[in-house]
Amino acid sequence: MGELRPEKLHVTFHAGTSVRELSLPRRYTLTHSDTTGDLFLSIGAEYDRKQISAFYTRLMRDEVLAELKVDGQGISLHVYCHVSGGFVFGTAGWRNDILHHHMHMVVEALNYGDRDLFIAHPELNGVPVKVNFKSSRAKYNHIENWGLLRAYE
Repeated sequence: MGELRPEKLHVTFHAGTSVRELSLPRRYTLTHSDTTGDLFLSIGAEYDRKQISAFYTRLMRDEVLAELKVDGQGISLHVYCHVSGGFVFGTAGWRNDILHHHMHMVVEALNYGDRDLFIAHPELNGVPVKVNFKSSRAKYNHIENWGLLRAYE
């Protein structure tokens, strides 16, 4: 499993989004460069559609979207990954394996990128992480519990 390299993580906060104050929903858009290995994280009230609108990103569909939101159990972190469906590169099984392989680093990047919020609100470290794998194939279309956010510090 790849480890997060903080020097490769570039974080942008959208206008109106506080680094330390919690407002919900709080949405995360994470993309990466296959060439440099850099990760690009945008944090705001909405997903960064501009960040995921480039042709290459739309073809690969390897962006990860996430949000802190209130659900039936209180606040939780929901992570959304595109496994299959539509025009994407790679088979569902291959993409599913890749996403599972990198998911720990993905959640670690979200946690590290928004660390000032989690330091200001330590109770958020106990929120559950729910990973939503989206697929046109039932076998890969499901939600997995990935523990608590504090496991990704």
